[in-house]
Amino acid sequence: MAETRPQHQAQYRGWLYKWTNYLRGYQKRWFVLQNGLLSYYRNQAEMAHTCRGTINLANAFIHTEDSNTIVISNSGSSTYYLKATSEVERQKWVTALELAKAEAVKMQDTESDEEDQPQPDKNELQNTVKLLGSKLEDMTTCNDLIAKHGSALQRALSELESMEILTNSEHGSKAKVINERATMFRITSNAMINACTEYLDVAQSQTKRLQKLFDYEHEQRMKLEDMVEQLAKEQVSLEVQAKKSLHLQKNGKEKGSTGSDEDDFYDALDYRADEFEVALPHEIMTHRRMLSDTSEDSHIILDDRSSNGSDTEQDGQEARGSTVATVVKSTHKRNPSQESIKRTESIDSASSMTQKRFRRPLIPPRPSYSLNLWSIMKNCIGKELSKIPMPVNFNEPLSMLQRLSEDFEYSRCLDRAAESEDSAEQLAYLAAFTISSYSTTTNRSTKPFNPLLGETYECDRMDDYGWKSIAEQVSHHPPTAALHTEGRGWSVWQEFTMASKFRGKYLQIIPLGISHAKFTKSGNHYTWRKVTTTVHNIIVGKLWVDNHGEMDIINHKNGDKCHLKFSTYSYFSRDIPRKVTGVITTKEGDAKWVLTGTWDKKMEGAKILHVDESNKGKPVFETGPHFTLWEKKPLPPGAEKMYFFTRLALELNEPEEGVAPTDCRIRPDQRLMEDGKWDEANKYKVQLEDKQRAARKKRELEAEEAKKKGEDFPPYTPTWFVRKTDSATGNPIHMYNGQYWDCKQKQDWSRCPEIYI
Repeated sequence: MAETRPQHQAQYRGWLYKWTNYLRGYQKRWFVLQNGLLSYYRNQAEMAHTCRGTINLANAFIHTEDSNTIVISNSGSSTYYLKATSEVERQKWVTALELAKAEAVKMQDTESDEEDQPQPDKNELQNTVKLLGSKLEDMTTCNDLIAKHGSALQRALSELESMEILTNSEHGSKAKVINERATMFRITSNAMINACTEYLDVAQSQTKRLQKLFDYEHEQRMKLEDMVEQLAKEQVSLEVQAKKSLHLQKNGKEKGSTGSDEDDFYDALDYRADEFEVALPHEIMTHRRMLSDTSEDSHIILDDRSSNGSDTEQDGQEARGSTVATVVKSTHKRNPSQESIKRTESIDSASSMTQKRFRRPLIPPRPSYSLNLWSIMKNCIGKELSKIPMPVNFNEPLSMLQRLSEDFEYSRCLDRAAESEDSAEQLAYLAAFTISSYSTTTNRSTKPFNPLLGETYECDRMDDYGWKSIAEQVSHHPPTAALHTEGRGWSVWQEFTMASKFRGKYLQIIPLGISHAKFTKSGNHYTWRKVTTTVHNIIVGKLWVDNHGEMDIINHKNGDKCHLKFSTYSYFSRDIPRKVTGVITTKEGDAKWVLTGTWDKKMEGAKILHVDESNKGKPVFETGPHFTLWEKKPLPPGAEKMYFFTRLALELNEPEEGVAPTDCRIRPDQRLMEDGKWDEANKYKVQLEDKQRAARKKRELEAEEAKKKGEDFPPYTPTWFVRKTDSATGNPIHMYNGQYWDCKQKQDWSRCPEIYI
């Protein structure tokens, strides 16, 4: 029964049943409605110390589903499903909730109309207005002087016009024209001062509104900080309770205790759950999972409801409308498999048999060059957009071809995949490799050099990493690069091209090429497309990068598929930043592996051991141990002064003898930039780009001449790649012709074009 309180307290309280999850269903909770906030507790005693959840009714939607159910959703962020004991009781709660919502909206409107409270940062806005006022006074003084001298000029011209010496009509007309121009000058100066006055009025009128917005954002930030601090405290408390519960449960089993297992079970396992979405690649379109951070494995329950709220009380995530995965049980420790450890040892021993070359540990620090935007604008005057040279200030001393080779810093994942005899496990390691390539973008907001047509880059790392690669810029419009890499029992190739969208505040880079991987031992052939990269704060603020979208890695031999979701970063999201989730399924749609982690730190995987469909037709996935598939290495010391390069990135542009004359390590502007000579680098960059445009124009003229003669003009042909139709996808792709390393051994570079100065 609900009980009411005096009206001045605006409070309503009582027992309701709240939906938790499909294992526990509706659980009895004590709800308190006060000051437009609906809070709930496990019991009345908890009101003194622990609130299990709160929803602000000011922005909530309240409706009913049946005679007893109440649904409360808060702007899509969370939803509560509540049940009353009777229809009469439900109606009392609905009435109380609607009244509380109306009062909360009224209070919110009243607060928004109140005067802003003074804040220390308000002085900054006031000082800005004062500065504008002082500048306006200066302009007023200038205007007075203009008016004074303009009046004197008009008087002098009038006197000159009336003088007898100007009886000549031609002279008189000239004096009249000058007088009219002086009048127009006075009118223009008056218009200028009027516009400046209006500008000041607008700035003063907007000060309060801007301050109110600033105060609101500041208040929201403080609330978020308090919330994070409170959650951290509750997490520590819950961890302690979980350990105690596990200890009591263990002792109880040993003593043959017949106590309630349910409370111990959920207190031990649901104390830290993070929800994330994964789109399943078969008939179930959305997958939600709650991952326990305990050092244990878990069962995953798939159900047909989406999240509708969160309990810090271990109620778990409420779900409705889509697939749900809930942590249920664990029996194993979270350690890497012995097979993975043995493979790592074998790979390390194989690497040690090859004599390693000494690599440089650092590059010259980045100089503090200020970007002169005015000089860039002057260079743009009168030029076509495609001919505007962008300075190296925006770049890093690496080519896009080198950035593609940098993807193989964590090639150990491919080595482990090549040794795997299980196709699903192989796919898990391959997925970890594809995710690892994005870890270098966390702090890297600079752009690589755009390769010239015919530019190449070889990277022979057989002595330490166990792979070698060759990359070439095979097309200029659209810009396209081809890469081929050979490793221990695997080969990877791709054609990289992209589309870009500039949205004012951010720039989106959308890869269009397809990547391939093939493993010698299993014969499995995989393909995937990279996800979208967005660079934020292009105009104002500090640049930061986010990778988001969905990726499907397909095994063309047996139909296995790994569906990965890169969640879009949001400051207000409850999700883990830069989160990646995935599910590996067979051709028939049977789930085999679950992948969880982030693209900037590490990825973990767990094999699905058993599928239980006895839970009312809803499958339950029991997983094996979670172990690390990939983990990011720390940046080298002083990386912030060296473009935030990783260890491999520092070594990519190291000069090397015997490479092709088109290798980007020989490119003069890129080399000068790395040495800190940015002014010289900019000069060479303009010369190289002009030379490339001239070569392209020459080819176009030759093509036109051939067309006039009715002859076929051969298109541009890459040196080390040939365009073919891919057997797996049916799409055209540039494939490696297998001739580069033989030519390097013979030092036969006769086929290489001359692209540098």
